[in-house]
Amino acid sequence: MLKNSRDTFPQQLLPVLFLLYLLMFLFTLLGNLLIMATIWIEHRLHTPMYLFLCALSVSEILFTVAITPRMLADLLSTHRSITFVSCASQMFFSFMFGFTHSFLLMVMGYDRYVAICHPLHYNVLMSPHDCARLVAWTWAGGSVMGMMVTMIVFHLSFCGSNVIHHFACHVLSLLKLACGNKTSSVMMGVMLVCVTALIGCLFLIILSYVFIVAAILRIPSAEGRHKTFSTCVSHLTVVVVHYSFASLIYLKPKGFHSMYSDALMATTYTVFTPFLSPIIFSLRNKELKNAINKNFYRKFCTLSS
Repeated sequence: MLKNSRDTFPQQLLPVLFLLYLLMFLFTLLGNLLIMATIWIEHRLHTPMYLFLCALSVSEILFTVAITPRMLADLLSTHRSITFVSCASQMFFSFMFGFTHSFLLMVMGYDRYVAICHPLHYNVLMSPHDCARLVAWTWAGGSVMGMMVTMIVFHLSFCGSNVIHHFACHVLSLLKLACGNKTSSVMMGVMLVCVTALIGCLFLIILSYVFIVAAILRIPSAEGRHKTFSTCVSHLTVVVVHYSFASLIYLKPKGFHSMYSDALMATTYTVFTPFLSPIIFSLRNKELKNAINKNFYRKFCTLSS
């Protein structure tokens, strides 16, 4: 049995965090469900780009549901224990959906590359069958990564303290409880696997945008360049947000922050990045924004009046 510790946190701050994270959690669910419903209703949005966006919304909902409800309960609870099986399950699903999210962002970058750099071949390269296969591979890849990291961590021996200085079964906090000669090498192995996968996805996204920018610069009119690049802005913004927060948590120098700030930063990343994604996509994507206004906002205003 493991225990989540919140003793290092200011107790008066916990209700505030609970309310803030609860509102973000509810908005994440509603925002992503709204995006999925809009794509389902609006036939004009039945394209590869929005299929990938729909899959991204599903992964964000599942990622949030896997972690946040238990974390919210522990914020206010006096009994904050979790079994090894529940902790392993939470870690598996968080890594699975987290890596699926990264793989989907990479696939969305590839979609924009094909659409802008090879528009004549777009319907062939991004056929419904190929898109479904790409989505399936992202989920399979996320599942493999989640299983790999979870099995590596939970094959370690845990002794001494059973208190996790975190609001959830965070891998770095859990590894601090492990003992034995292999602990440091396993920690390095886990970090290497995670960072290699994330950096690999980021490298391919950057490579896609190098070709995209080169193709956009060849467009003669300023209006044409702006219109083409506007189809990439929402995806690029989410990529920057996702990788900026991940870098702050996993690539910071050791001992740079206190245990309190580490846990708070990781928790904020878990809740805040899925919260931002539907806002970015609904505001920065003009086509999706217009579809939401058409199908939901105007009808809601009519019913209210």
